[in-house]
Order: sequence, then C-alpha cells, then structure tokens
Amino acid sequence: MFFPNSSDLLSGRQVLVIGFARQGQALARWLPTVGARVIVTDMRPQDDIDVDLRHFPQVRFALGGHPLELLDDTRLVCVSGGVPLNLPIVEEAIRRQIPVTNDAQLFLERCPAPVIGITGSAGKTTTTTLVGQMLKNAGQTTWIGGNIGNVLLDVIMGIRPEHQVVMELSSFQLELVFTSPLIGAVLNITPNHLDRHGTMENYMRAKANIIAHQPPGSAAILGRDDPGSRSLEPIVQGDLVWFSMREIVPHGAFMVGSRLTVAGIATPDDSPHIVCDVSEIPLRGEHNVLNVLAACAIAGTAGVPPDIMRDTILTFQSVPHRLETIRELNGVTYVNDSIATAPERVIAALNSYTEPIILLAGGADKKLSWTQMIALALHKTRHIIAFGRDGDIVLQTVQQLTGHTDQVTRVETLEQAVLLAAKLAQSGDVVLLSPGGTSYDAYQDFAARGEHFRQLVMAL
Repeated sequence: MFFPNSSDLLSGRQVLVIGFARQGQALARWLPTVGARVIVTDMRPQDDIDVDLRHFPQVRFALGGHPLELLDDTRLVCVSGGVPLNLPIVEEAIRRQIPVTNDAQLFLERCPAPVIGITGSAGKTTTTTLVGQMLKNAGQTTWIGGNIGNVLLDVIMGIRPEHQVVMELSSFQLELVFTSPLIGAVLNITPNHLDRHGTMENYMRAKANIIAHQPPGSAAILGRDDPGSRSLEPIVQGDLVWFSMREIVPHGAFMVGSRLTVAGIATPDDSPHIVCDVSEIPLRGEHNVLNVLAACAIAGTAGVPPDIMRDTILTFQSVPHRLETIRELNGVTYVNDSIATAPERVIAALNSYTEPIILLAGGADKKLSWTQMIALALHKTRHIIAFGRDGDIVLQTVQQLTGHTDQVTRVETLEQAVLLAAKLAQSGDVVLLSPGGTSYDAYQDFAARGEHFRQLVMAL
C-alpha cells in the first residue's frame, strides 16, 4: 500500500503536503531545500491559518479543501501527523500508486547520526526527555524531537554522524515508517487512538514498526511488565533489552527491593549496578518509576554510565502538562495532567495521589472504555467534574456504576470546571485536570488545553 523509500522521488519532482500544522510546515520548509516542487493543501481557508504564508515563497498553496486534481502531476504525497490515511485524497493517491510518506520516515531515511526511537501509549515524552538529558549529561551532542519539540527535518542539516538523536514517535507517524531506528523502544501498548486506527490490531501494527525494520547491530527495548510491549519479542532482530518493576532481567533495568538497578548494559563488565532508590525519584507515581526504568534501559544501551543516569534522575523536573503542579492556593494543589487523553492515563494519575481529589474529566472521546477509570475515580475522588463535548460519557458511566450522579457535576467548559472546583475544594485537596479525552473539541492540542488551565488557575 505504501512505498517506503522516497530517496529518488524528490529532486525536481512535485510533492504534495497534506495538512499544514507543525509537521506539514516543517515539510514545506525542508522539501524545497532538496529540490522538490511543493504544493501544500489544507482543509482550512487561508484566514484560519495562523502562519504567514509569505515565509514559504517556494511553496504553492491550495487551501480550503483537498481537490483530487492536485495528484495529477504529484510524484510523492507527504501527510502531516493529524491527517487520517482514509482521507479521500490519500486513498486516491494509494489507488494511483503514488508513494505516501511523512516527516518521520523522510528523516529516518536521511539522518546521518544513530537514532534512538521511543514510542508507547503513555510515558513516551517523559522518557524521551529523560533519555535525551542523560545523553547530554554524558557529554554527547544530542538532538531531541519528533512528536515533541522540534520536527527533526528542521534541524537535519546540523546533525553530524557523531551526534545522537532521541526521537519520540507516535502511532500516527509510525503507520508510515519503514526505516526503524538503531535503538527502538516500546514502553507499553494499551488501547488508544482507536478512533484513528479502527482496531487494536492496526494500532499495534503501527507501534511495531519502530523495531520491525531494524538494521544489523540494533537493539529493541521492551516493557517486560506490559503484555502489549512484551508481545513484540518475536519480531526483535537485534539485541533484546528489558525494563521491569516485577522481574530481574539479564539485560536491562529492573527493581531490587526499592532500588533501580541495571545489568548487562552500561557498565564495562555488564555487572548489576544500583542507580538510585525509588524514594529519590522526584516524579510522582508508579508509572513514572516505569518511565525512569525505561530511560535507564535505553540510555544504558546507548552507553550512558549509571552514575550519569543517577545524577540526571535526581535533578529531573516534570515535563509540562504531565502531573505538573501549577500552584497551591488556600491549601489546595492544582495539577495539570492535560496529556491524559485516554482513560488509562487518568488511572495512572489518580494512583499517584493519596490526597482527596477533585477530578476534571471529559474532552473528546477516542472510542475507548471509561468504566475502569470511572470506577477508580469514584473511589479516589471527592467529586468529579465532567466537561467538554463528551462529558456526558463521564456522567453516564458514573450513573451506570452507582445508580446516581451525586458524585459528578456536568459543566460545558474547562473554565466552568475550574471555577466549580475552586468552590468545592477543601484544604488538603488536589484539583486534578486529567481529562481522559482529547482536546480537539475545544483546543488545538492538549498543550493548549493545559495552558488554558494554567491561566484559569493563576487567575483564581
């Protein structure tokens, strides 16, 4: 269906970029530098695009729709991350056998430095950031980006063979990836983005691409405790490295009592080496212990010694929008976990606190089950405030589980949710924005939702 190698399809050829968000804009900047004739199409009209098109003088724009005639002279189609592959113009490109690719595949084909790729249903941004910092603290020139930060095509001209690249990869990007990184990590695979992928099998197939095409001398890092990640063991072609909170593994990172330990990696004799104690990790929650173990397994595979791992962990700060404490007001702590766009991530957030919680949940559903999350929330929270387009799912699930709605209040907007939470909260409570749904009902992305939450809380 898709054509993996686009190396000979750029110079002098017409390339159609579909979608003009962050990744589409990076494609529109980079493609002309390699000789491509670029057309950008986006469903939004020009007035709704918040970028000055004059910054792209070599690009032709076709805005306000996706006319199929744009494919007539096109030799390569590049899709931005948010563009579904069942879009009619993408399906027509496939029917015409026009190669379809994206920024991640183009970068992986051309990157001169070794790439560490990290994916997972949860935890990938924290883990990617921590691995990147470990490599930097070990003295290596390191580039961090992909699904976070820089679109790496924007900086590829500055990357040298002796550098390191740490790349977060989403399932949307991995759908079109046929060049796996030298070190590939799958933290976990749990139900997510089924509104995009349709089935769990399709979702897992996309995730598997991060290690399915690895070159000789490669390594795959898998989560031993996660059934989805562990199920990829049969396709590993290079070295297999595990991380686990439950088992001692011969190669990887694991727990010995309360101590994070690495073995088979990172040290000259591959002997076990204690990195730190759980109590020394500054991040809340068991899920973050797993993220730190994963980071140690990945960085250790890349040659970072345990003492550098330790120093980095002890000084690491939470990534924005991930259990980020915004402020304490009148004894109430306000926490931004806007990244929680699936119920399973809300479960991890709820389990990170022993204090009474007022939970702000809702947003836009991704066709996932909310039952387990709501059951835990009813046990862990003082009150639930449901907001956003699909807040009724929260309300209805509470009613199904309890027969009443005493513990939940339905509002329309995040602003209304914050104001109500401030009224209900008592000293010692945590007001937790951990929605369980995406932000696309009201915001450009989860970060915009988290920033609005920050503004609302600071204005209280």
